[in-house]
Amino acid sequence: MSNEQFFFTSESVTEGHPDKVADAISDSILDAIIEKDKNCRVACETLVTTGLAFIAGEITTECYVDMPEIVRETIRDIGYHSSRMGFDWQTCSVITSIDHQSPDIAQGVNVGQGLFKDQGAGDQGLMFGFACDETPELMPMPIMFAHKLTKRLATVRKNGALDFLRPDGKSQVTIEYENGAPKRVDTVVIAAQHKPDISHDELKEAIIQEVIKKVIPKEMTDGDTRYFVNATGKFILGGPMGDCGLTGRKIIVDTYGGQGSHGGGCFSGKDPSKVDRSASYMGRHIAKNIVAAGLAKKCELQVAYAIGVAQPISIMLDLKGTGIIPKKRVKEIITEVFDLRPAAIIEYLDLLRPIYRKTSAYGHFGRNEPEFTWEKTNMADIMKKKAGL
Repeated sequence: MSNEQFFFTSESVTEGHPDKVADAISDSILDAIIEKDKNCRVACETLVTTGLAFIAGEITTECYVDMPEIVRETIRDIGYHSSRMGFDWQTCSVITSIDHQSPDIAQGVNVGQGLFKDQGAGDQGLMFGFACDETPELMPMPIMFAHKLTKRLATVRKNGALDFLRPDGKSQVTIEYENGAPKRVDTVVIAAQHKPDISHDELKEAIIQEVIKKVIPKEMTDGDTRYFVNATGKFILGGPMGDCGLTGRKIIVDTYGGQGSHGGGCFSGKDPSKVDRSASYMGRHIAKNIVAAGLAKKCELQVAYAIGVAQPISIMLDLKGTGIIPKKRVKEIITEVFDLRPAAIIEYLDLLRPIYRKTSAYGHFGRNEPEFTWEKTNMADIMKKKAGL
């Protein structure tokens, strides 16, 4: 383990951030369809800008859902309910441009239609799973603190504790590491959209007291910890009016905050036949169980697929020098315990449910929500036993 001291930074964004508005819309449409049609194929992309939500993509389904209605409900739930914000659920235009999934792709995914008998991967690609023992959630500390800050921003906005807040916002947390372990919080950055009638000093004080100090443990801060709140002086213009939002543009926020690797594919708006989503969830599940079993303090797993082919074409395991038993044996245990074919992943993690809107903000990993089956450590004891620990 390295003895060096270093600083690592991760960021998160609130559900009202324009890119997250887009993710939430895409996942809400997926949920509405998957609830009625388990055999659906959904790849839903959303663009939001001033007064406009544009939905596009490839959707194949037997059911009908009212997409404009879903879009408006999602925007309302997030909190854009006044035209003074430049974007609101009642007055924004909703445009849809939806096609069917390409039959050339479909035949590789539908069981018994392609060159192979099993349900194949919906695309080629590489996916990563990661876990470490820095936090109880077995996630890197910077991203966990960043998510908890943005979640807290939304909570105090919605419950009226800080009624001057608007939906858009960001957080960023820098942790100082020593000997590979988190030592202290060095810097916290918050950008919080607000109504025009609050002074910067009032806002800063309220955010430090009601958001930062409620999230960051006192023992992780010291006299040198720095707080930057709305460092331009004001943040009134925000949301889709302040910046165009697109589905899938916050992939590092969605995963491990820059620790671990990323294969490049986003999650939101994709049904689980897309291995971008399902295999990334499975990768997290396996990595988390390895760390929970005590086989390593840190684990990164890469899985790669070919379109139309069920079995992964490669599996790479990196225990970052923290493994308790030989890496080769851990890899054998993975293949003994887990089935990485897409259909098996979907069944094992029970992914054909309307659970995806919840994932669209505050991270897909490190949250012990009942729907987030990939966060369970149900295989840790079995893996421990196989490892002879």
